[in-house]
Amino acid sequence: MTTQASAATTVNDAASSEYLVFSLGEEEYAVDILKVQEIRGYENVTRIANVPDFIKGVTNLRGVIVPIIDLRLKFNLAKVEYGGQTVVIVVNVAERIVGIVVDGVSDVMSLTPDQIKPAPEFGVTLSSDYLNGIGSLDDRMLVLVDIEKLLTHNEMQLIEHTAEHA
Repeated sequence: MTTQASAATTVNDAASSEYLVFSLGEEEYAVDILKVQEIRGYENVTRIANVPDFIKGVTNLRGVIVPIIDLRLKFNLAKVEYGGQTVVIVVNVAERIVGIVVDGVSDVMSLTPDQIKPAPEFGVTLSSDYLNGIGSLDDRMLVLVDIEKLLTHNEMQLIEHTAEHA
């Protein structure tokens, strides 16, 4: 019996995925930890003219020009003053390094498939394509963001253009 129980635990652990949990306002979001390269404190960026507001600018990260995106603005949330808790999560998106500004990072959580519910459909007025689902663990609800789908093709082209001409 003990062998079967431990084998079942191993199977469940293998099926779980790890997510980096971050906050925007009162809500908690999460991205696949395998997409995260590093977490950094927010530093001033070089602003680029004629780009959407959610692209804060670019920064030089060890010789690589990295576009910085404010997720609050991308999600149409209220602007907030950046403070000591404001961080940049450096992620790999479609073979491109991108920094996303969030209010704070709390922890890394493992979720099993049965803890993830499908993302709600909002209809044509609001796209939920970038949502992997809603993760629930105890009393916490996490909005699981598919970082690869968060930016549209046109936005990724704009980011490429911004980085090349910085």
